[in-house]
Amino acid sequence: MSQSVYLLTIGLFLGTILIVFAMKYFATVRQSQSRIANEDAFRDLAQKAVAAQSQNATALSAMQAEFSLFNTRLAAVEKILKAVE
Repeated sequence: MSQSVYLLTIGLFLGTILIVFAMKYFATVRQSQSRIANEDAFRDLAQKAVAAQSQNATALSAMQAEFSLFNTRLAAVEKILKAVE
């Protein structure tokens, strides 16, 4: 066996090992980046949900105030109608 064939065989073996570890490292890095992006997306979604819930609460309190006003007016109209009968 010549020296060049021996070095080529050892080089290919070690190169394969290095490539496998490099692929594993890059896969781990990409997975971490994806996880971070996913967490940021969930954080943004949660913030939007909180904002929407706040707006809904404001709208609900405004509707309750209007219904209370309508209730008062309806009671006054009923009182007048009962007085007319």
